[in-house]
Amino acid sequence: MAEDRRFYAEADPVKAATRGRCPRCGEGRLFAGFLTLAKRCSNCGLDYDFADAGDGPAVFVILIIGFVVCGLALWMEVSISPPLWVHFLLWIPLTLILCLPLLRILKGTMIGLQYKNHAAEGRLSGDGDGSE
Repeated sequence: MAEDRRFYAEADPVKAATRGRCPRCGEGRLFAGFLTLAKRCSNCGLDYDFADAGDGPAVFVILIIGFVVCGLALWMEVSISPPLWVHFLLWIPLTLILCLPLLRILKGTMIGLQYKNHAAEGRLSGDGDGSE
């Protein structure tokens, strides 16, 4: 495994995964669907079983987009006071348009960070004894 990482060292794992590419080679596809992770890289054969983004990307998307959309909706309500249907017409589509691409980008970023930092479940450091 160490030889494989040296061989594909030219790809930045976080940048590649953020773009939806393999964190090791930067060429193969990371996703099989919109948010569905592929089984392995079609270029270098990296098995994506290590990748588990969990709910982290969704939490960040909720916090970031929720702050933006709620702030804009409150500003619009105070400044213009439009009817309720205008709020629904504006903020529901805007929320979807902003959330979906950001969710894919953040999921790829978290997977790239897992690969870069050799993250594994139940482990605090690389040597397994908890010390640095």
